[in-house]
Amino acid sequence: MKGKTKTVSVDYLARVEGEGSLYIKVKGDQVVDVKFRIFEPPRFFEAFLRNRKYYEVPDITARICGICPIAHQMSSVHALEMAFGVKVDDGIRELRRLIYCGEWIESHALHAFLLHAPDFLGYEDAIRMAKDHPDVVNKALFVKKLGNKLVTLLGGREVHPVSVCVGGFYKVPTKRQLDAVKDELRQGMEVARELLEWSAKLKFPKFEQEYEFVSLRHQNEYPMNEGRIVSNKGLDIDVSEYDEYFVEEQVPHSNALHSYIKGRGAYFVGPLARINLNSDKLHDITKETLKDIGFRIPCKNPFMSIIARCAETLYSFEEAIRIIEDYKEPPRPRVDYEVRAGIGYGCTEAPRGILYHRYEVASDGTILSAKIVPPTAQNQKRIEEDLRSMAPEVLKLPPKQAVWRFEQAIRNYDPCISCATHFLKLEVERS
Repeated sequence: MKGKTKTVSVDYLARVEGEGSLYIKVKGDQVVDVKFRIFEPPRFFEAFLRNRKYYEVPDITARICGICPIAHQMSSVHALEMAFGVKVDDGIRELRRLIYCGEWIESHALHAFLLHAPDFLGYEDAIRMAKDHPDVVNKALFVKKLGNKLVTLLGGREVHPVSVCVGGFYKVPTKRQLDAVKDELRQGMEVARELLEWSAKLKFPKFEQEYEFVSLRHQNEYPMNEGRIVSNKGLDIDVSEYDEYFVEEQVPHSNALHSYIKGRGAYFVGPLARINLNSDKLHDITKETLKDIGFRIPCKNPFMSIIARCAETLYSFEEAIRIIEDYKEPPRPRVDYEVRAGIGYGCTEAPRGILYHRYEVASDGTILSAKIVPPTAQNQKRIEEDLRSMAPEVLKLPPKQAVWRFEQAIRNYDPCISCATHFLKLEVERS
């Protein structure tokens, strides 16, 4: 076996959002090359935001992703509000958390049960899985539908919502409209708890690494829209300091940039990072259920991220019900503000992890520059390191099982490839 070369190549990854591939080369016992290739075409969003007016940004960035448009809208409005010195009313702030609950519910349910769960049960897809586990799939679809309903109620429609704007919303729901969905949300909460209990019974591969987990951290609540950027290894910075600590680099094999922390390397964002860093901020039912199923924090096994996703789904129902019960219609759907020149920074927790937006704005509200760093770009380097670490053991499995395990490892992170693709830098040297 010594010196023998073995290659694993997956031309198209299934059950991920977007287009990507996997390439691993091992010589003897040494991993020679690992490439998580993202070849989906670049999206140009940062480029064509330039010279647009600021009020166009939330609607444009929502088109980056059909699954997590709220996250892009929220990161953009927070950045622009920082540039303009805007402070929203408490009622608007609560509604932003509510619409974020809707997005977390629908996105987590989609990934955990339709894209990721088939890996653990040996099915090619959720359709085949549904034949043997119809109850689980139907419950997941019911939960996802409720998440979409929340997004529609606040955003105007479930895909690419149109109500979010700088300063608040173009229109806010009435107390009666929100009260009308409480009973369904209570049903959804109970179903989400059942799904969380079910996820804990899955068989998880043994694999742990010493990760640097990164997420937002808020002093009063589980992070969605606001907080400082922290890690389990001492990072604790304001969102405006992001570019001083985090670096993006181009790699030849990917249309997504790789992110790392200066002087420290790859890091891990997403539900597992959030729950490891913020479990004390979860609501009681979620805390109790995690305790009942024996989920230990910190958890360093990325395959158990499905449990973290299910826990955040349950938390989102708890939080949504709390917001609705306490809701008082704000006196106006959005606050007044003055447009001014400046630079604004926004970072919110997309379902897949922290999503950073930065904008430079002219005095007339024209966007001069834009930077968007989605979670998948931040996790890509970490994904490759996971694949490199597990390759020697996984390649002892039969070829089909090995490929399955590698793909499963990528789906641990729920990569949203479409969000991550950037235009490659082109340098031409002429003599």
